[in-house]
Amino acid sequence: MVVNSEGYQALIEYLVESLGLFEQKDGPTCDDTIEDLVSDRVATSLMAICEQNPHIDAELRFVIMQEADAVVADLQEVLSAVWQRPATTAQRDFLIEFVDLIKNLFDSLLR
Repeated sequence: MVVNSEGYQALIEYLVESLGLFEQKDGPTCDDTIEDLVSDRVATSLMAICEQNPHIDAELRFVIMQEADAVVADLQEVLSAVWQRPATTAQRDFLIEFVDLIKNLFDSLLR
């Protein structure tokens, strides 16, 4: 579905190209770790997808949940060195936008 799409692969490449942002430890930090931010944002996006698409059946919802788990696993792999570190404000903003872009991939496939 999404994780095997060209759009998703391009987003992962974009994340890898942006890893310099995650090497920064200075600057204002959030209370949340990178893991918390990613997990919460993906879960929020998953709920929004289901609410916005009440017509999808239980089987497709399950596939979407599996895909969301795969997204979190991929992000954990790419960001493993900083996964437990508190996020800086810039990192938080990047991750929010990044997960929103992934949600857009789901939205486009469900239309």
